[in-house]
Amino acid sequence: MSPEPVYIVTMKVVPKTEEIRFDPVTKTVDRSKATNEINPADKNALEEALKLKDKYGGKVIVLSMGPPFFEPFLRTALAMGADDAILISDKALAGSDAYVTSMVLAKGIQKIGGATLVLCGEESSDGSTGQVPPGIATWLGYSLATFVSKIISLDLENKKVVVRRTIKGGYEDIDLPLPAVLAIELGINTPRFPDFRRKRWAEKEYKMTIWNIHDLGLKPEE
Repeated sequence: MSPEPVYIVTMKVVPKTEEIRFDPVTKTVDRSKATNEINPADKNALEEALKLKDKYGGKVIVLSMGPPFFEPFLRTALAMGADDAILISDKALAGSDAYVTSMVLAKGIQKIGGATLVLCGEESSDGSTGQVPPGIATWLGYSLATFVSKIISLDLENKKVVVRRTIKGGYEDIDLPLPAVLAIELGINTPRFPDFRRKRWAEKEYKMTIWNIHDLGLKPEE
């Protein structure tokens, strides 16, 4: 009998695109006056993970790297149906690029114990590099599919997943060995609304796990 599948969803909190500005001095995004939200494509990734859990069983864990104000957004993900949520938060990570972000998230996934599938949004609306999912796959040695528009099937016994990905002029269906990282296209589904009872549990009772870089075995100079 195959072990229970684990779906890890990477999640970022981003400023609403129309409300941000670029600071020419610090060369960073100034989100100080912007309203924050869960990165839209990450909500699509979470919905795909929850659908897999509904169909194949298993556990959905949300993993995020960011400052403490990300925590309420992770609780929203719990209210939507995620089983667990982990925030990696450390001042040493401020201003991290895609290289560091993918490395830290990969370390977090390893500390969790690995995953059957890692589901990411195709890109973040504030950075738009699309480099984090391939980076995670590279650090972990997992197989990878980008621009995933549909998860066709998950074969836990034979350790493979079949997905449809968008390519120029159409699409292709590919078989990937497990474990795998899937970069989910924006808008491929309609994310479910938070459940009222779960929302109460997530906000009042759930104890959030927060790791710093030392918990992951990383040094500040890395």
